[in-house]
This record gives sequence, structure tokens and C-alpha cells, in this order.
Amino acid sequence: MVGPYGAHAGSNPALSAGVVSRQSPPKLGGNTFPVSPERLYCGAVTTQVIVVNGGSSAGKSGIIRCLQAILPDPWLALGTDTMVEALPASLRGSDSGIEFAADGQVSVGSEFRALEAAWIEGIAAMARAGARVVVDEVFLGGPSSQRRWQQALDGLRVLWVGVRCDAAVAAGRELARGDRAVGMAAAQAEVVHRGVAYDLEVDTTHTEAMECARSIAARVERPASSSSAQNVRVRRGS
Repeated sequence: MVGPYGAHAGSNPALSAGVVSRQSPPKLGGNTFPVSPERLYCGAVTTQVIVVNGGSSAGKSGIIRCLQAILPDPWLALGTDTMVEALPASLRGSDSGIEFAADGQVSVGSEFRALEAAWIEGIAAMARAGARVVVDEVFLGGPSSQRRWQQALDGLRVLWVGVRCDAAVAAGRELARGDRAVGMAAAQAEVVHRGVAYDLEVDTTHTEAMECARSIAARVERPASSSSAQNVRVRRGS
């Protein structure tokens, strides 16, 4: 199934990061106590969530797979398309759910928004419980989409990453794949970045996924501000 935000829904690969050594949980009086989430990680990074935003066919999924391979701790890869795949059929193609136009435009209704809000809060809860999470997102609402995530992730260490790609190049990839709505890549290429603040931006027009991932990983290995108050690039739409 093709996800409405351009990614192939359900295509998240198995985690490719190295296996982390775990100690046996302590026992007392025959009871077993679970290992705390913090002990599941090497402690090599301080960033808790990486939010990767970009349009359809921009190359986000490939970059995230590379990140999972090179980051020192295990990271989960989750995205809006994962949630969309879990929706009941009644919310696909309905006013209250999610709809796609023939030209690749996407519109969402009130029920979708309510479920999306719960989904975002769920990912934030996972991060607070100790999981490292890379979020594959498409900010169709620009800064309003980012604000929803900022509110849910408040207090967490977040790295905000923009993945750009020339609209013509993204459209060419879209046609080559043949599994996405034609026009989606061009429609989303710029609009998803307008007014959005990032800690880091990468461009896949002429840069391979692994090189982009290494640039991101270099920032992950340093403390990242959840407020993105410093070193932020802001792009505003006209």
C-alpha cells in the first residue's frame, strides 16, 4: 500500500543497528524486575527523538535506514504512513478521514486529526519511556504541523531535520517507482518546509542517503536542544 505522504506504508525495515548487551534483570524473592529503559542503551547519544520532515520521494526513508545502521544505539523508525496503514477502511477516502486528489494533493478530516494527535502523543510516550525514535514526517501544514510535534515532545531532546530535494528530481523518482500518486512529489517539495525551523537540513538532489545520514548522525552525537532555539534555520513562505 502506498502511504498518503509519499512513503511506502508498512515498508519500515527491521532495525539494522547493532545488538546492545543487556544484563539479566535482578531477582528478589522469586520475582523478576524488568531492566530499566535507560539500561537498554549504550549512552553514546543524548538526543531522544529525531524528526525528519520532507516531501514525498525526497529520500527520507533511505536516510532513516542508514541512520539506523550507523547510530550507536538502536533507534525505532516510525512515521505517519505507519499510522495511516492502521486506519480502518472507512476513514480512507472520507471527509472525516484522509483523501487524496488525482493531482497528489492530500486532505484530512477531524477524525484523522484526532487519531493523529493520539499517535503523536504515543510516540512521545515511547521516547519518555526510553526508546530512541526517528520520526518520518511530512509537514503538510508547515509550522502548524511542527507545533503539534513540539507540544507533544516538550521536555525531550529533539533534533529537527529537513530533507530537501529539487521538485523535478523528486518527481522523476516518483515516476520511476510507479507506486505513488503522480504529482505528490512536486506538490510537497517546497510547501512542507515553509515556516519550519530546523537544526539541520540536507538535500538529496545530488547527495546520497548515507552521506546525508552521516551529517545527521554527527549532530545526534552532540546534545540537541528540544526547543531548537539555537543554530536554527527558518524558512518562511511568501
